[in-house]
Amino acid sequence: MLLVLGVGATGPAAACISPERPFLPQSQEDMRTYADLIRGDFEAYIVDVQEYFRCIDEERARAFIEAREVSEEYGRFIEVVE
Repeated sequence: MLLVLGVGATGPAAACISPERPFLPQSQEDMRTYADLIRGDFEAYIVDVQEYFRCIDEERARAFIEAREVSEEYGRFIEVVE
């Protein structure tokens, strides 16, 4: 028996925080003026989003294990009460 469980925002997944998208100015002049800052923001975003993906993958694996355990516990409960 497998139950599909949703993980609420207050669960462990809440620790996986999506990085903020970097700002890119509309003006090409501003892009050139702030090129080093903008480049740094984009590079930091790429590192942060990779960490975010790893966090989500770990949480997904944890949630599957928990769902299996809860399903087994529920099965034992049903056997006792029926």
